[in-house]
Amino acid sequence: MMIYDSKSGTFTLHTRRTTYQMQADGHGVLLHLYYGPRVGDGDLSYLLQYTDRGFSPNPSGSGADRIYSLDTLPQEYSTCGVGDYRLASAEVEQPDGSLLLDLRYASHEIRPGKYALEGLPAFFGREGWETLSILLRDPCSGIEAELLYGVCEEDDLITRAVRLTNRGDRPAALCRAMSLCLDFNRADLDLVTFDGGHVKERSLNRAALRPGVQSVASLRGTSSHQHNPFVILCEQDAGEDHGLCYGAALLYSGNFLAAAERSQFDDTRLVMGIHPHHFRWTLAPGECFTAPEAALICSPDGLTPMTHRFHRAIRQRLIRDPYQGKRRPVLINNWEATEFRFDADKLVSIAREGAELGMELFVMDDGWFGTRDDDCGGLGDWDVNEKKLPGGLEALVPRIQALGMGFGLWIEPEMVSERSELYRAHPDWALGAPGRPQAQGRSQLVLDFSRQEVRDHVYAAICRVLDSADVSYIKWDMNRSLSDVWSAALPAGRQGEVYHRYMLGVYDLLERLHRDYPGLLIEGCSGGGGRFDAGMLYYTPQIWCSDNTDAIDRLRIQCGTAFCYPVSAIGAHVSAVPNGQTRRAAPMETRGVVAMCGTFGYEMDLGRCTAEEKETVRAQVRTFKDRAALISQGDYYRLTDPFRDLTYTAWQHVSRDRREALVSLVTGSARAALPFIVLKLKGLDPALRYRIDGGERIYDGAALLHAGLSFPLIAGDYQARQLYLRAVEA
Repeated sequence: MMIYDSKSGTFTLHTRRTTYQMQADGHGVLLHLYYGPRVGDGDLSYLLQYTDRGFSPNPSGSGADRIYSLDTLPQEYSTCGVGDYRLASAEVEQPDGSLLLDLRYASHEIRPGKYALEGLPAFFGREGWETLSILLRDPCSGIEAELLYGVCEEDDLITRAVRLTNRGDRPAALCRAMSLCLDFNRADLDLVTFDGGHVKERSLNRAALRPGVQSVASLRGTSSHQHNPFVILCEQDAGEDHGLCYGAALLYSGNFLAAAERSQFDDTRLVMGIHPHHFRWTLAPGECFTAPEAALICSPDGLTPMTHRFHRAIRQRLIRDPYQGKRRPVLINNWEATEFRFDADKLVSIAREGAELGMELFVMDDGWFGTRDDDCGGLGDWDVNEKKLPGGLEALVPRIQALGMGFGLWIEPEMVSERSELYRAHPDWALGAPGRPQAQGRSQLVLDFSRQEVRDHVYAAICRVLDSADVSYIKWDMNRSLSDVWSAALPAGRQGEVYHRYMLGVYDLLERLHRDYPGLLIEGCSGGGGRFDAGMLYYTPQIWCSDNTDAIDRLRIQCGTAFCYPVSAIGAHVSAVPNGQTRRAAPMETRGVVAMCGTFGYEMDLGRCTAEEKETVRAQVRTFKDRAALISQGDYYRLTDPFRDLTYTAWQHVSRDRREALVSLVTGSARAALPFIVLKLKGLDPALRYRIDGGERIYDGAALLHAGLSFPLIAGDYQARQLYLRAVEA
């Protein structure tokens, strides 16, 4: 619900549990007043305090009023050069070379439904949404900023986006365009970020704000393995079930910055958006630039409710899933079984083993095209290698489908190998400055997706493959970061646009796939989780979580990922042991339990499994199919913290009606004299009674919540237990 009070100039945005309020004051400055647990509609401007602060200047229009300063006031969209020395939201190089921007309120509009962003991912829907558009204008330059707010009351979701337009008569250069600015009148907060690297993504890091700026960012051309564009600000004593928490997610998959500044006066500013480094966008008169969307959820009751609301909003209002309302297929991928060394008969044999064990989708990974016998060549030549696959997909796919399985395909469309026909024909299609040798990653270069002709060529090649056979799934991979970022299609003065134009090009190609192949399931991937962000989820309903397939390492990786992103989006497979990344040998049962906290599938040579292992796999597949709705659509609870203690890790899925639950527990390495395990379960209905795994004993819901459930001592390394709870009918 949105309310505008013309008398006070306040805008109040209500969700089910929270309130967000701002005010266009007498100077036309849009001030932030409040964001937190829901309150009434009254004017909260009494929270503002004014005093004369030394070295905090007074803006034009304030006259002799020395207590009014942009350096001390909380703002909705901070500017630069006019007296606010904290983090700026926007920075524009004016035609005269100045970097001054002074945005003042001009007008607003409230309308039903959710705004849309052309060429960019965004939450969607008409029902349950309202949009507030506030127009700010710099009276000297004519630069306008349209602040867009989307409110989804049911999910406590507030989205932010910005359109910057040049209404002047000369070109200007946009040097910074943040999507989100959020000011707090307190600094006793913790900043939570999710960091790591390739094969160790999204570890939780939490620290109290110190004076100055703390930030996470990426300059790799992707949202990156190293830092994730999702952060949390929370009270210092906040936990899973208590304390005020603010989650902020950027719907963008390229270079980003999320920065929190604790000022000299112990207030806090959070900004989030495209990283300003290597960013400079020319705005001709009349031209508009749209900054990506950011999503906010405030939870007055701890981290778990915040997670639940992000999960629901992303599943229902962001992800476009061809399997909406249905279970996605359990897949078998051939990569770890064969790598590049396969032929059609080998692939069919892997698919046959999978079909016999209940799997439903076979995915052919890297090595099926061009001269791709290793990772040094072939990228860009999207033609089937008929030495490996005689007759192409037209011959292979019917053999797979005859087993009762769908067929999927790995592609890496953004890359090109020097050893390829495409590169020999169009070397200028790869990013790289003239006269300079290009840096390679994984023996490959990056195609310039900022160029329409490059995207058109790649798309036509991929379509020929998809049209040649019945392909129901693709895995879209991206196995290196960007370097040598220079485009032959842009003049010298516009090279600061390449990173963002590249990302818009990726989105364009993915959007075309959605349009032309609406039944196609697309899984995103960037060396695993290098582009695991809300922006990609708009185009790819699931993302390969990490190249690290070790079940024990995955406990932390998947837990960190699931703080924001739903379990149904987390690509997770059972792989062979000893594991390729850690050389650890976790039991098949444990690998299955961990992979079930995700999309679930297998990546191994099933023909090498023992008869006993195959029966375990068959049972796992059956269990996942039975519990898929509970796992993917239910509420996810963290019962332990794997970032602090790996003695054992436990989590829980609970149905929305609280009548079903699945409890999973994985132990660490064996130790003598372990303590007894008593888990206090979460999310159950205290008024209901539950039966565990169909046993005779009936457990009181309130007792399971408050007294807990004891587990027997578990001997051995990396063991797993899984319990299914179902409410007993009265």
